[in-house]
Amino acid sequence: MANKGKSKDRIEGEGSYSGTRAYDEATEKFVKDGKVDKAAKEAKRAMESGEAAELKAAEATGKAGDPRGQNKSH
Repeated sequence: MANKGKSKDRIEGEGSYSGTRAYDEATEKFVKDGKVDKAAKEAKRAMESGEAAELKAAEATGKAGDPRGQNKSH
């Protein structure tokens, strides 16, 4: 196993260490760059606009899971 230390060569499965690391780094950068308040204000504006119904419908669709009936965790 010469590639043992190279995560890009490893099959990680459902619990992706590199994916988690990338997400954590991007989230940290987002916070450090001061983008949280702007994003929160934009979300509030969207939820108080005519967009609200469409956003709520999209949220419900996402919470319902895979529309093909696959990958249900229940």
